[in-house]
Amino acid sequence: MTISPAGSATTAAANPDAGGTGAMAKLSSNFDTFLTLLTTQLKNQDPTSPMDSNQFTQQLVEFSQVEQQIDTNSNLKALLAQGQSNGAAVAAGYLGKKVSVTNGMASLADGAAAWTYTLDAASSATQLTVSDANGRIVYAAPGETGAGNHSFAWDGKDANGNALQDGAYRLAVTAMGANGQSVTSHVASAGAVSQIDMTGGTPKLVVGNMEIGLADIAAIAN
Repeated sequence: MTISPAGSATTAAANPDAGGTGAMAKLSSNFDTFLTLLTTQLKNQDPTSPMDSNQFTQQLVEFSQVEQQIDTNSNLKALLAQGQSNGAAVAAGYLGKKVSVTNGMASLADGAAAWTYTLDAASSATQLTVSDANGRIVYAAPGETGAGNHSFAWDGKDANGNALQDGAYRLAVTAMGANGQSVTSHVASAGAVSQIDMTGGTPKLVVGNMEIGLADIAAIAN
């Protein structure tokens, strides 16, 4: 299911109790068969040598335990469905809002993608690498070395000047200090949420040509 501000979502109604109902029906059928066999055996037993009831008692206990487990599973499914519904309601509040994404991803659209990155300290060398959705590095360039905030705009072309397809790309920043130790960096991008994708069960925000999780959002603005 996809939720967008321009139209209503169409989704098949999910029934979390469907599996539990089927299992309970099967258990009831087996239990009825068991009672029929038990009754028949009791009617036809030798009065002078009655059968041992311990085995039947154990079977009754097992039926009860299975019934309880089915009920527990059904309740858990209902809770999960409720949690997904609540997640969708929360995610819907992001529609049309500008968000800051902190997983390194940015959307390339019409030959433009942009990131900001922060160096916790000055570096002697900073390397920027852009990877596609398959993790393949498609572009690399030196970055800024001063401590603080920096911006990087990419024209969507690889090292050979070939224009790449629109989509989601990840920026990684590697910075080394004068002492040879790595400098901590933070990467972010920004974009407006246009849709909410619920097809995977967990809400995903659609920003440009990429999908991100709620945990990847650092800030939100109107």
